Amino acid sequence: MLLLAPSPVPAPAPAADRRSNYRGSSLRVRCSSLRELEKSPSPGPGAGLPPVREAKRVVLVRHGQSTWNAEGRIQGSSDISVLTPKGESQAETSRLMLLSDSFDACFTSPLARSRRTAEIIWANRDDDLIPDSDLREIDLYSFQGLLKNEGKEKYGVIYRQWQKNAANFCIDGHYPVRELWDRAQNCWERILAHEGKSVLVVAHNAVNQALVATSLGLGTEYFRILLQSNCGASVLDFTPQTGGGPPAVCLNRLNQTPNSPVASGSSAGRKTSKRIILVCQGATQNNTEISLGGMGYAPLNMLGIIQSQKTAELLLDQKVNGILCSPQVAAVDTATTICEVQEAADCLGADCVPRYVEMKKLLELEIDDTFQAKQKSFAEIAKSGWLGSMEYRTLEGLWSQSKAAWQALLNELQDDTSERTLVVVGHPGIHLALICRCLDLTMEYMSCFHLDDGSISVIDFPDGPKGRGVVRCTNYTAHLGRWSIPITRTTETDEEF
Repeated sequence: MLLLAPSPVPAPAPAADRRSNYRGSSLRVRCSSLRELEKSPSPGPGAGLPPVREAKRVVLVRHGQSTWNAEGRIQGSSDISVLTPKGESQAETSRLMLLSDSFDACFTSPLARSRRTAEIIWANRDDDLIPDSDLREIDLYSFQGLLKNEGKEKYGVIYRQWQKNAANFCIDGHYPVRELWDRAQNCWERILAHEGKSVLVVAHNAVNQALVATSLGLGTEYFRILLQSNCGASVLDFTPQTGGGPPAVCLNRLNQTPNSPVASGSSAGRKTSKRIILVCQGATQNNTEISLGGMGYAPLNMLGIIQSQKTAELLLDQKVNGILCSPQVAAVDTATTICEVQEAADCLGADCVPRYVEMKKLLELEIDDTFQAKQKSFAEIAKSGWLGSMEYRTLEGLWSQSKAAWQALLNELQDDTSERTLVVVGHPGIHLALICRCLDLTMEYMSCFHLDDGSISVIDFPDGPKGRGVVRCTNYTAHLGRWSIPITRTTETDEEF
C-alpha cells in the first residue's frame, strides 16, 4: 500500500524570534471574513476517514513534560523547548507501558520535544520514525513564547477568547483550532494508509485531542474536552465495514497516564472542584456458577473482588463525598468495598480523621440482563434498527434511562463552591451511556467507547455541574496491577464491552 507523503508546510509569516518555524495549514481564514460558527450536528464516527482493509489499532501518545511546560509558557508549534528530566522519565514509563506491543510504524511530530519522546519509546526497533509536519502542535502565532500571564496582560480580550471560546478564537488572521482540525483530518489519511496493523503516533496535547475528535466525527467545540496529559496514551481501534466506506471507530482508552488519573490537578489548565469517577463493577460469576435467575444477581468472582479492592486503594487518596451505585449485586459489592476503605482512611494513614461516605443505590443505574450477558455489541443491536429485535427496544430503554441517571449525578454534585467527588459504580454498559450523555452524543455513539470490568473513567467539571464535563480519562486499568488489561492487547480477543 502506498504511504502518502506529508503535506508541505506553507512558508512562515513574519514573526517574533520565539515563534515556530511550523505555522502553515491548508485551512487559512481571515477573522473578518467569518462569523463564529454555531455547533453543527456531528457527521458521525469515522466520517471522512479513508476505508481500511483490515482491523487497525492506533496508539496516540503526548510528549513528556517540556521546559516550557514547566515554565508555564505558551508553546504552540514553536520548537525551542526540550524535555525536562521529568519528561524523559515519563517517556521511559510510557516505553515500559507499551513494551509488549509490536508496533509496525511510528509517526511523530518533527518538533524536538515530541521526537525525543518518540525516540525513547521506539528504543531499539529497526524501523525509522516517520515525521509528519501536520502532527506539530497547534499554531498559536503571536502567543507563542509568552508566559500565560503575559498573554493575558498583552492580549486581553483575545486571550480570554482563547480560554473561553477556543473553537472560534482568532489571532493574526487565523483560526488556530479550525486549522488544527483540518490538519488532523489530513493526518488520518496517511496514518490509516500505512499497511501496519498497529501504529504508534507521538505528538502533542492539542493535535492528539484533534485526532481523537476527528476520528469520532466531532467538531472543534470538543477542543479541551478530551484531555491529553504528558505521556498519556489513547487507543483507537478501526474496523473495516462490509461494503467499504469509512471504518467503524472505537476509543478503547483515553489518556492512560504514567501517574494516577485521580491525583489532584487541573483540567485543561483550569482548576476544578467537582468530579465524577465512573467505576465499572468487578468481574462476576457466569450463569453456570450461580443458581439465582438473571445476571443482575451474579456476585463478584475472585477476580472481581480483587478489582474492587484495587479500585478502593486507588481512591484512598481521593476524599470521596458520596457513592451512587446500581442496585445489582456486583455493583453494590464493589461500592461497599470502596466505602469501607474510605471510612478506614484514618487507620490506613491516608487521613487524620475518620471519613463518612454516603452510599446510595440509584435505580437508573440498573442494566438489563440482555447487556449483562454480552452476547451482542451495542453496535450490532443499533444496526438492527427498530425492526431488528426486542434488544433494540431494550437499548433505547437503557439510553432513555441514562438521561435521568446523568441528571441525578449532576444534582448530586451540588452547584456551589465546595469540593465534591462523586463515585458512580455500575455495569460498563450504563457507564458507556453516561459518557455519551456527558459529551452530548447520540445513542449510536455508545459503541464508539470501550470499558473493561474494574476500569475507571474520570470526568471533571471546571465550570461546575451546569458547565461542560471534561473527560480526564476513560477505561483506566493500570491500578489493577498484574490483573490489569494491557493497553495494547490484541483486538482479536476484545470483549464487546
